[in-house]
Amino acid sequence: MVPFARIAMALVAQRGALFPWVPVFLGAGIGGYFCWLVEPGWGVQAAIGFAALCAGGLALRVGPAVSPLFWALALIACGELLAAARTHWVAAPVLHYRYYGPVQGRVIAIDRSGSDAMRLTLDNVVLRDHAPDRTPERVRVALHGDRRWHRPMPGEVVILTAHLSPPSGPAEPGGFDFQRHAWFQRIGGVGYTRTPVLLLEPRRAGVPLVAARLALSDRVQAALPGETGAFAAALMTGDRSAIGQDMLWDLRRANLAHLLAISGLHMGLVAGFVFASIRVLLALVPTVGLRVPAKKIAAIGALAVAAGYLALSGGNVATERAVVMVAVFLMAVVFDHRALSLRAVAVAAVAVLLIRPESLLSPGFQMSFAATTALVFVFGRIRDSGRMAGRGIWRPVLAVCLSSAVAGAATAPFAAAHFNQIAVLGLPANLLSVPLMGVLVIPAALLAALLMPLGAETPVLWLMGLGLDWILGVAHVVAARDDAVRMVHSPDWVVLPVFALGALLVVLWRGRFNWIGLAPMGIALLLWARTDRPDLLVAENGTLAGIMTEKGRALSKERGSGFVAGIWLENDGDAAPQPVAARRWADGTPFQVVSGKRATDGAGCDEGGWLISNKLIEQDLPCRVFDPALLRRTGAVAVYFTEQGPRIVTARQLAGDRPWTSRKAQ
Repeated sequence: MVPFARIAMALVAQRGALFPWVPVFLGAGIGGYFCWLVEPGWGVQAAIGFAALCAGGLALRVGPAVSPLFWALALIACGELLAAARTHWVAAPVLHYRYYGPVQGRVIAIDRSGSDAMRLTLDNVVLRDHAPDRTPERVRVALHGDRRWHRPMPGEVVILTAHLSPPSGPAEPGGFDFQRHAWFQRIGGVGYTRTPVLLLEPRRAGVPLVAARLALSDRVQAALPGETGAFAAALMTGDRSAIGQDMLWDLRRANLAHLLAISGLHMGLVAGFVFASIRVLLALVPTVGLRVPAKKIAAIGALAVAAGYLALSGGNVATERAVVMVAVFLMAVVFDHRALSLRAVAVAAVAVLLIRPESLLSPGFQMSFAATTALVFVFGRIRDSGRMAGRGIWRPVLAVCLSSAVAGAATAPFAAAHFNQIAVLGLPANLLSVPLMGVLVIPAALLAALLMPLGAETPVLWLMGLGLDWILGVAHVVAARDDAVRMVHSPDWVVLPVFALGALLVVLWRGRFNWIGLAPMGIALLLWARTDRPDLLVAENGTLAGIMTEKGRALSKERGSGFVAGIWLENDGDAAPQPVAARRWADGTPFQVVSGKRATDGAGCDEGGWLISNKLIEQDLPCRVFDPALLRRTGAVAVYFTEQGPRIVTARQLAGDRPWTSRKAQ
């Protein structure tokens, strides 16, 4: 009873500081749902719902010493139910075979693929010989053909001839699940075309926001040609179709790629600039400023501008999340609550999870809330202590340096885990760029948007371009250095949850024992360091294999399957390009990779060998064979060679039997 009594006393001591734990336990339930290997049936969901009701009822009846435990159980159950409901709500048909033929659809998004090709996302899809209930709701097509015939624009209905296939599974077992990502975007087919895209119906007049967005993007790029205009268009409209892979690569190496996305930083800068401007304007008229609640009016005005920015930018997930966070902070100002508090961050996190529970698994959600929580925690401690370093002009300078350092440290583990690199020079690059974004670029962008109806935006865009040129210059200089980034291998799946739990204990637990959270953080880093990479990887289509050697992973070919090869090398923490990795492949290896005619003519292998083929192997062979008949059932394969023999792990084995892994049409 003594340990229980101590736990009860500790929970009582946390009264008034428990609300920030609500999104933590809600997120635990959401994460638990995605860990199921088999989709829980309606009976299981009913049992979980009943458990949530019981836990909530008990929480209302027991004393304050125990009720937080029951509320935690209720929130975990609610998170599981929320994720399950969202999964079935977004359900849409998915292709279960390869399709080649005409594709008709309305353009709803334009971006660029990993190969730097323009890519269209289409809805209202029509496929040849497909009934509407078997046709994917959305498809994504990369354009590799001649685009001189027509430049696709959002809102247009186009027709093209394309190769489509189901969204692919993870490139390796336990890797990023592209099928799950496509499921929640309702994308049921992905592919490419080498033929022209033809206009079937022009954009209708009923989409004024799309027209305004495109007009704004074109005017910005006309005034600021090249990379500068592409950067400016991405900031002002969310149109990233002109962003090339070279520019994106440099921004990523300099840890400045976050400046491209309309996310928390941009929305915060826009809302902050509007909020401050309205307050200053009202203060300039004393008879008005002294008679109206200027602070609340400024908050409402900033929120209206943020909502307009969301609509104009196309409303992607990152922007929606940013608007929710900004809205929570501004409404706290309206209702006379402290805006920058962990409670406000928790409210924003709950709102995002309620709208899109699957965002819990995204790098954007994890990094945004890691940075925001860390900043509120650190500056809250400084505010409560009453000792802010620096005086006069040095105080904001030190605040900017400190905020960049804190945000960088908070997001670094998540960025390293998801993107396999640590931007060594990211802090100085951000210190040289982010202040200019807030002081010059964002205010100029807002002013230019206001002046466009008058046709007087060119001088302001020129000023904005100067700031963007500086940021791009910093990115190019930093990215050119060999020591700009340090590659790291991917951690085991348990590492980030354990690390996040420890960090949350440090930040959210009130009292001196919060530093006990450093223990799970250290354990997580130790587990990361001890994570083993597979000795052999086989692509799900059988066209590529990779063997781990003393020099790094050796790839079976130097061209083709570049997307999968790049992911394997990144997850290894290997910066080598595919041709260099292919030169590591040694002759005489027991692993054979055959394709095309060589595979159909009959491939031989010795006993104890391994044969990987992208064509069906019909004859019986003495070696272990991976061909399409097997890989269709397993997905990508990872093999670990141990003293007890090879241990084989498949992508399907880890992904389980979930709605997004089903090979049947929905």
